Amino acid sequence: MRANPRSLPSRRSVLRTLGTGAAAVLAAGCGVPAAYVAPADRSRSDLSASEKRLTWSNWPLYIDTDDDDESRRPTLDAFEERTGIAVTYTEEINDNDEFFGKISPSLMNHQETGRDLMVISDWMCARFVRLGWVQEMDRARQPNVTRYLDPQLGSPAFDPGRRYTVPWQSGITGIAYNRRRTGREIRQVSDLWADDLKGRVTLLSGLDEAFALLMQGNGVDVTWWTADDFHTVCDQVDELVRTDHIRRFTGNDYIKDLSSGDVLACQAYSGDVIQLQADDPDIEFVVPEEGAELWSESLMIPNLARHKANAEELVDHYYEPSVAAELAAWVNYVCPVPAAQDVLASAKDEETAALAEDPLIFPDGALRARLAVARDITAKERTEYAKRWNAIAGL
Repeated sequence: MRANPRSLPSRRSVLRTLGTGAAAVLAAGCGVPAAYVAPADRSRSDLSASEKRLTWSNWPLYIDTDDDDESRRPTLDAFEERTGIAVTYTEEINDNDEFFGKISPSLMNHQETGRDLMVISDWMCARFVRLGWVQEMDRARQPNVTRYLDPQLGSPAFDPGRRYTVPWQSGITGIAYNRRRTGREIRQVSDLWADDLKGRVTLLSGLDEAFALLMQGNGVDVTWWTADDFHTVCDQVDELVRTDHIRRFTGNDYIKDLSSGDVLACQAYSGDVIQLQADDPDIEFVVPEEGAELWSESLMIPNLARHKANAEELVDHYYEPSVAAELAAWVNYVCPVPAAQDVLASAKDEETAALAEDPLIFPDGALRARLAVARDITAKERTEYAKRWNAIAGL
């Protein structure tokens, strides 16, 4: 294992426009009766025993690779060698909405997707779960998940008990800023609105990525926020846009703005900032005093998957603490397996061992007390909220 800070594209998607892909999401999310799949129609005969293989769809650069041969993935290779299960690993997910548009026709028409396992953001996972497009996992095949899953991630509102989803990696949406350039600390969301930062602040453009932290800045409990809470935030942001306080809304390109000095402070993801700090130690990541959002991207098994048991075994492989530690040392996001911290701490390599003390990979109790898993935007709310937010963000 080794720490390998690098510039990665964020796995959190940007809700760009209400074009074809997003429109399909909204239509399906609004509960079109034909789109829902009843539990009895979600599975078929599992071929795992006779076909030792599975197909897994993930985001680019979201798994460990060998330093000398990027085609090798040590943690995945170890699974194949131990179990004899061949894994076709595809880095095909670049955006939640785009991926939804790719596989939704099959799922709503009760057809195979050709995939046994996939990783998408929890706000999108919520739609799959509500539509009945994913299968419940058999925890009897997943003792590591049962034992080691981070309790703070264990029961989101859209999937109580994590019956249909298992976190792949997690992260924090907070504030990044350049301490040397600001000349002071930023501790609260409201600090972003100080006069000396006018025109040098960016917010995330995606509705699902941006709203929770802004609500937390208003003292809202984001585990159960209301329509009034949402519109209050929109009113505030709209005013900040009209007065040119907010420079622009970004996807992952806030990294470039912050590194160049064009932006002094911004909404940001914890994993990205860990990587930025390797090049510029003046960049800091802050979990505001009012709190920040803890989010996940999760593994799911789509309906009619041919190799469900094999997929369940692979998920459990990544919840073995030693495997989770090896992955965490590479991706630098919040590890959903707290027990991996002790594994990293015992590493012989000092740089790797130091990762065990990084609160952005293994949050301590004090930090966890300020983190919350926000309730997702429901299907009924989405059309109205997306329309208002996109108009403000210029999407």
